[in-house]
Amino acid sequence: MTKAFRILLILALVLGQSCNPPQAETKYSQAIEESQRLVDSLFQTGRTPGMDIAVSIHGKIVWSEAFGFADLEHQVPILPGVTRFRIGSVSKPITSAALGRLMDMGKIDISLPVQAYVPYFPLKLYPVTVKQVGGHISGIRHYRNQEYLMAERFNTVGEGLDIFKDDSLLFEPGTAFSYSSYGFNLLSAVIEGASGEEFLSFMQEQVFDPLDMRSTCADKNDSIILHRASFYELNDSGRYVNARYVDNSYKWAGGGFISTTADLLKFGEAHMHPGYLSEATLAMLTTPQVLANGDTTNYGIGWFVGEEYGLKRISHGGGSIGGITDLLIYPEKEFVLAVVSNSSDTRFGNVIDEVVRLFLEAEGR
Repeated sequence: MTKAFRILLILALVLGQSCNPPQAETKYSQAIEESQRLVDSLFQTGRTPGMDIAVSIHGKIVWSEAFGFADLEHQVPILPGVTRFRIGSVSKPITSAALGRLMDMGKIDISLPVQAYVPYFPLKLYPVTVKQVGGHISGIRHYRNQEYLMAERFNTVGEGLDIFKDDSLLFEPGTAFSYSSYGFNLLSAVIEGASGEEFLSFMQEQVFDPLDMRSTCADKNDSIILHRASFYELNDSGRYVNARYVDNSYKWAGGGFISTTADLLKFGEAHMHPGYLSEATLAMLTTPQVLANGDTTNYGIGWFVGEEYGLKRISHGGGSIGGITDLLIYPEKEFVLAVVSNSSDTRFGNVIDEVVRLFLEAEGR
């Protein structure tokens, strides 16, 4: 432990169970104060060892605060916007951004069957398009039993497909919505086939580097990753224990990344207006798909899409072993909220929606 880190740790412990920069007096001050109370009350229920939450409006971070610890055993405080957490299925919109980049490059046609880019994926009773996979209407299954607890190391994207590639579709593609993390495993193979690059390399070059997401990466167990949190869950007695050991190498695209609130805010800001992605591509990713019977799915490609407070909202949540995450974007208000935690058992309840309301009201004043 370096001298500088020891000093930082001592200061954090003296100031309490959080390590946060001072909040400037702004029109959001009341919203911040009330949000602190709400989140602190959630933290005090004991349902999570630590949380980090941040809000940006018009491209500026107006609130960033951490509660609790990144590591309970060593009493390491969470560093706001710096500590890295498992983000679970928030990996899906990040993967969809890579798909969007390929669309803008003219390297992929998402209306084609997946075999156009992944010829080794078995043909099914019905053709399955890339777009259907990205919208969870392909019929590809989700986890069975306790597959989400897999601890096996998978060396390639292709190896990860072996888990489900020979299974039958659940339904004719386009006729129903059925959430599937394995579908995004398949999308990572599509990205490899269309780009000619290994999936994680393409993500680095086309998503993380352009958006300056320096703290987002694959949650590799064998790597030393600076500021990675420890992961926890509650046992049957309601006490924190180390989360069960899992290896997320079989599902980077669907739930295997780690990130920070700061990086997630950058990512959200890039999806409010055309720029990083073209107008047509951004619209494609954030427009709900429609089933054969005319029903909307409320899901585009990698994004849940809805309306709240009379505003369009695009969002995604993520649940993983040792982490719960939410990413919410209100493009019309240029508003992004990111919240991460390091327990499988964190339950935000309606607290996050209330925080959103407070800041939107403050913005409207």
